[in-house]
Amino acid sequence: MTTREPYPIERIAGVVLAGGQGRRMGGEDKGLVEVAGRPMVAHVLERLRPQVGALLINANRNRGRYAEIAGCPVVADRQGGYAGPLAGMASAMEAAGTHFVLTVPCDAPLVSAHLGARLHESLVENGAELCVAHDGRRLQPVFALIDCSLLDSLLACLQSGERKIDRWYAQHRMATADFSDLPRSFSNINTPEERIALEQALVSDPPGNTSRSRPRDGESA
Repeated sequence: MTTREPYPIERIAGVVLAGGQGRRMGGEDKGLVEVAGRPMVAHVLERLRPQVGALLINANRNRGRYAEIAGCPVVADRQGGYAGPLAGMASAMEAAGTHFVLTVPCDAPLVSAHLGARLHESLVENGAELCVAHDGRRLQPVFALIDCSLLDSLLACLQSGERKIDRWYAQHRMATADFSDLPRSFSNINTPEERIALEQALVSDPPGNTSRSRPRDGESA
């Protein structure tokens, strides 16, 4: 019988990526868009906090507002120009001081309570340096567990002008974790209709509810 490595919560910093321009939302700062009476980032933080030893937010706008909501450090991209999620990941990895960062976007208020545990289990089983969620149809590249020892590689990638997250991932030992039973946990908002659907989902699937997915070995209920 194989003994699974315990989930190292104190070695993981949760990172909420909120550094984008919100183009598809007409320039609105998506993490601050209200859903069910609260900013989206507040829902994300509520679900992420129990899975990590520390929290960070990556934001390039409204940093004071994010700090007020989250009560945790808010770090901007090292480079300007809204360089994408890789830039936010790099800034967070520099600031975290932990072995791993667990990254999620600011507009995913249904993020799974099992995200960190499944990503870590697959990373260990595959001897990987990073692990990315897969919803059963495609990768969800910003839902990832990344070893902070990859920071120098990431900085070099950014300095070369590379912005494509999949190209940087391909340079390293990457595992994937199966979330085909939880595809809704990756839902986000780009239209008014999607906002209504997510508000209804938040009512029916509050934080801590595990009725929609049986925890796997090594996951807490």
